[in-house]
Amino acid sequence: MFGCFFPSAMLPTTSQHSNGSLGSRDAARHTAGAKRYKYLRRLLHFRQMDFEFAMWQMLYLFTSPQRVYRNFHYRKQTKDQWARDDPAFLVLLSIWLCVSTMGFGLVLDMGVVETLKLLLWVVFVDCIGVGLLISTLMWFISNKYLLKHPSRNFDVEWGYAFDVHLNAFYPLLVILHFLQLFFINRELAVSCSMVLAYKQAADPALFLISISDVVVINSDWFLGYFVGNTLWMIAIGYYLYITFLGYNTLPFLTNTVVLLYPFALLGLFYILSVSLGWNFTRGLCWFYKYRVQ
Repeated sequence: MFGCFFPSAMLPTTSQHSNGSLGSRDAARHTAGAKRYKYLRRLLHFRQMDFEFAMWQMLYLFTSPQRVYRNFHYRKQTKDQWARDDPAFLVLLSIWLCVSTMGFGLVLDMGVVETLKLLLWVVFVDCIGVGLLISTLMWFISNKYLLKHPSRNFDVEWGYAFDVHLNAFYPLLVILHFLQLFFINRELAVSCSMVLAYKQAADPALFLISISDVVVINSDWFLGYFVGNTLWMIAIGYYLYITFLGYNTLPFLTNTVVLLYPFALLGLFYILSVSLGWNFTRGLCWFYKYRVQ
């Protein structure tokens, strides 16, 4: 009732100075430190995380990544920040990383201690360490060279740059750390092929043909490293494209098309690798084994 006469008393307000800037109390809520504290605090409260929405994002990063970034734009309009404020995506990504790394340890016949060492390397160096490095580099490049109006009060949040990296890293992780597992070890590949052939081929002849067509990526066969290198090209292509979409969706950036230029180098390197018989997956397996020695 009193709201009819005193509407300002019934609505949340932000104190503004005469120049239009936010008051100190409201500005403090939007500082990087405050956002970081809120994000880290939610890591300890699983019930506050929206895992269903995070799984939806993971699905659409494969099928329609543009829809994921439209949600980032909506978050900016409603919460005044581009970066995620819910760590559910990071938690699910960590679970994917741990499970797939243990799968690598199993496929490469590693012991428990070796698998644990590999897990620590992959999580803290490959994911977190390299992720922080790439995010910081992209944050610097975008703010230094891609801003439309550098003099205005617009900049790329570091947290958003890290989110873009996580978005791009997830499809790469699934392709290289999960799908490849079924074709690295010959015994595992044959087992999977037998199961599929048994379900799909009623004819015994087709069953035997299906087993003989098993592709083992970690081999010197042309078909093996062709399929393996193709998976690498697709995974890295996903990373480049999703990274481009992440920065292209920011309205205050320009010339983001330059982020697609590495595709030319990727295609050239792929053709060269297949022509010379390079096997990236075999190199990855050797590197993982060398790490844990």
